[in-house]
Amino acid sequence: MELHPIKTETDYQEALREIESLFDAAPKAQECDRLDILSTLVEAYEKAHFFIEIPDPIAAIQYYMDTRGWSRHDLDVCLGSRDCVSEVLSRKRSLTLEMIRKLNQELGVPAEILIQPYQSLQTSA
Repeated sequence: MELHPIKTETDYQEALREIESLFDAAPKAQECDRLDILSTLVEAYEKAHFFIEIPDPIAAIQYYMDTRGWSRHDLDVCLGSRDCVSEVLSRKRSLTLEMIRKLNQELGVPAEILIQPYQSLQTSA
């Protein structure tokens, strides 16, 4: 495959197939460079053509917990207490700035996900 900008779905599929074949190839500088270039082209095409919605903050917390094997108890360090963890995960309490900072530092959830508005059961007084 000749290297060129990916402009069509066919170009995109061809690039993906070649990337897949390069994963199995013996590591050589030329093949690694080609893989890097193709990956960059595919990433640019995907960014322009496939919108990926940012996940809801609570769903993201649960995902990061699952992927790291954390339990609700492990969130105490980020959210304060067992009751607070329960209230946040059940959407009865909104995340505070301090909670967001700790979740970002301790669990690795990107701050840009945590700061977005989300559906909460918390009522305004």
